[in-house]
This record gives sequence, structure tokens and C-alpha cells, in this order.
Amino acid sequence: MTKTSTRLLELLSLLQTPREWSGTELAERLGVTTRTVRRDIERLRELGYPVHATRGTAGYRLGAGASLPPLLLDDEEAVAVAVGLRTAAGGSVAGIEETSVRALAKLEQVLPPRLRHRVRTLHTSTVRVGPAGPVVGPDVLMAVAEACRRRERLRFDYTGARGDTAVRAAEPHGLVSFGRHWYLVAWDVDREDWRVFRVDRLTPRTPTGPRFAPKPPPDGDFATYLAHRLSARTWPFQAVVTLHEPAEALAERVWPGMGVLEAVDERSCLLHVGAEAPADLVWMITSIDADFTLVSGPAELADALRAQAARCLGALDPVRGRR
Repeated sequence: MTKTSTRLLELLSLLQTPREWSGTELAERLGVTTRTVRRDIERLRELGYPVHATRGTAGYRLGAGASLPPLLLDDEEAVAVAVGLRTAAGGSVAGIEETSVRALAKLEQVLPPRLRHRVRTLHTSTVRVGPAGPVVGPDVLMAVAEACRRRERLRFDYTGARGDTAVRAAEPHGLVSFGRHWYLVAWDVDREDWRVFRVDRLTPRTPTGPRFAPKPPPDGDFATYLAHRLSARTWPFQAVVTLHEPAEALAERVWPGMGVLEAVDERSCLLHVGAEAPADLVWMITSIDADFTLVSGPAELADALRAQAARCLGALDPVRGRR
């Protein structure tokens, strides 16, 4: 009986991989006959696992059922799920915190000690920095995601940054999670241009509209487009500088939302930045710690750079006086 149970678990583990298995392949992997495989498949079905058989090829695959049967996870998968649940418990999607905690409690109860220790060590050693972002209702997030998947036009009530509300119509192309916010990148039907919408500020209307043909992502992909919008285009003061080092060498020094790097050649790249004030631009540009040349920007930025340079040189005067 123990040998049969072990074989059933191994069979279930094979079927949970996203592929179709022939009876012969399963028999070879398990070291049994195809007849035994067929009997084991029937046992799994009796236990509630929806194992589908393909006609003609006698292939087997695990499908979706009316209820959720138990899943088998390897060590790395179990740790990844546990860490994900801990993150979700304090995340930006409203209404899933308690559910995540319950699921995590069930998972940790059956984790072997070595894996439970790994998960708890990571949790106790991790500190969350920064204020919590606005939460998004899971029903809203799923409605937007479903519209993206089905390529259906979406109508929604949207509240702008200044509190004004309006009904918008857009072709939703992608959801991006960025800096504890959820953003929808969509083609605005009325403005005939790409737009970014904060998901926590929109309320979908039903039903969804007609289907649409997807458009090529702006700036190459939605994440890059969003980074451009958040880091430069929406700020009152914007600038472009040439950094005299390759983009690959500087990528880790530019944090999300600070600016966007654009490779020029093997020795230089462009940095697009935006900020509330010219002094903030100076701080952001110089914090990268690379030689640079100002390409474009407001006149106030040049004045701020000169003031910063004079301030730094003035700080050296006492040192020179003591030499």
C-alpha cells in the first residue's frame, strides 16, 4: 500500500507539469506497466483530480476541476509560495490580507522544519521601508486584468490627481505594478493616444465594450513607457543629460521612478529625469556619480548647477587654508 501511495504521488507530480504525457512515458518514468498507469489514473480521478485523456494519442494531462484538489510542490516552489503569501498579507490589493494569512498558516503547518526555518528566517530578517501605498480592490484588479486578456474596450469612472472625476473609454493593454501602485497602460479612445491610469482611482463600468486589435507597446514595452511617464514627463522641470559611462554600468544607480536611461554607444548614455524643482534635478543627476554633460533643460537648472558647484568649491576653502 505504501508503494502504491508513493507511486500515486509521483504520478501526480508528473501530471502537474504543464505538458501532456503518454501512457508509455508515464509507465517508463514510474517503472510500471501501462495497465498499472491506467489504474493509477482512475484512482486519482476518484480522489478528485481531473485527469483528462486525449483520444487517439492516449495522452494524459491534469485539467481544471470544479473543486481545488491538493497540489504537490517541491522545496523551492513551497518556499516561493510562502514568501509570496507573506508579501501579499501586507500588499496593495485590498481584501486579500486575511485570506493570505489563512493560506500561509495552512502551508506553514505542513512545511517540513527545514523549509519552515528558511521562510521564517527570511521574514524576520526583512524590514519593509516606506509608507503603504493605496490599496486596490481585488474585484477591480481582476476586472481590468480580464479586459486586458480578452482585449475588450473598458469604460470606467476615473478620479484624477486633483479630485476631478470623468468617464473614460480605453483599450486596456497591460497592468504594471510599480512602486506599490498598480497602473493600467491603455490606448485612450477619445484622445487617440496612450495614457496611464492609477488602478486605485478607477471604477470599471459593465458591460465591457467591443473587442480591439492590440497595438505595439509604446517605448518598446509597457514598463519602460510607464517609467518614462513617472520619472520625467509628468514633472514640471525636466532635463536630459549625457552620462559618460555605458548604460549597463549605471543601471543599478538609477532607482525606479528616478529617471530613464537610454543607451547611446559603448561609452555613454542619456538620462531623462524630472522633478519638482531644479535643485532636485541637480541632486538626482549628481547622485549617480558619473561625469555628465547637460543636453537640455530649463535655464534654472544651469543656474542650480553653477550654485552647487560654487557651494562644493567653497566647502574646500577651510581645507586649503590649513595646508
